[in-house]
Amino acid sequence: MTKKKRYILLSVVLLVLFAAAALAGTFYYLVFTPQFHPSEKSYIFIDRDDTADSVFHKVELVGKPAHTWGLHWMSDYKEYPANIRTGRYAIEPNDDAYHLLSRLLRGYQEPLNITVPSVRTLDRMAGSLGRQLMIDSVEIANLLADYALVQRMGYNKATLPCLIVPDTYEMYWNITPEALMERLQKEHDAYWNSTRRSQAEAIGLTPTEVVTLASIVEEETANDGEKPMVAGLYMNRLHKKMLLQADPTVKFALQAFGIRRVLTSDLSVDSPYNTYLYAGLPPGPIRVPSKVGIEAVLNYAHHDYIFMCAKEDFSGTHNFAVTLAQHMQNARRYQAALNARGVRR
Repeated sequence: MTKKKRYILLSVVLLVLFAAAALAGTFYYLVFTPQFHPSEKSYIFIDRDDTADSVFHKVELVGKPAHTWGLHWMSDYKEYPANIRTGRYAIEPNDDAYHLLSRLLRGYQEPLNITVPSVRTLDRMAGSLGRQLMIDSVEIANLLADYALVQRMGYNKATLPCLIVPDTYEMYWNITPEALMERLQKEHDAYWNSTRRSQAEAIGLTPTEVVTLASIVEEETANDGEKPMVAGLYMNRLHKKMLLQADPTVKFALQAFGIRRVLTSDLSVDSPYNTYLYAGLPPGPIRVPSKVGIEAVLNYAHHDYIFMCAKEDFSGTHNFAVTLAQHMQNARRYQAALNARGVRR
């Protein structure tokens, strides 16, 4: 081989090596070097109707990438458009395309804190959870209305609110409706451990009855410090075989939660929830009570009060009384305060 040919061959080899090195360097730069620069750990939410384009749009909005060439190349190579997985995914500062796409492909999502609230109706519960999860609120509402499922879980239409223990729980954003129900049941069973069941038994109530009474207590007062007092008053009435005569149960029977003044005519509504007509606790909770309300019943205050009336200063607390005469004095002051404010309903 002549010197010239060797020179040409060496030049070609060097050119190929240089091109390969340049290609490898470019590949490494596009795929493995930091490309995403959010100011802090951020998240994208991939829904059931997302496409690869919509996912990448979310990535660009949240991840603040220098470019997305490597991400798009990796996406085509790994066939990501045909393998989109729902969920909540993190984008870390200085993330690279390879690791980000790997998380998306493998479904390595991160859970989030979901607040299961204390609310008046299961429809509101479905709405609240629907706003926090991928599940549509209608899907949740339909599942809560699936009475065959509810019965298999040990509840009925009236007692279903007892299933739900309000708190903040760590869940995956794309949890299924069925898995959500299972999780709620699991948290219920964990809350109602042997200690709390023994507490309920000691005061002569079942867990369902505790939750039912707690729901009344929470509708009576938003003052956490007063809740054990209110719970004790209703326990006194139960022990004396008196009608509970709880205004919130009448509002529930009327499905008129906004009224501030329960009228005498309201007290005749024929409903098992009307505790002015029917003795004992209603068939089930009139709301989903908080843990504070439940604990207020399990640890109710021991006293002799059997009457209460909202204070005339509209502080949200109550005047308590042992005798009917004392109660009527308290009631007249409160009614006069309502009249002075022009509250008729």
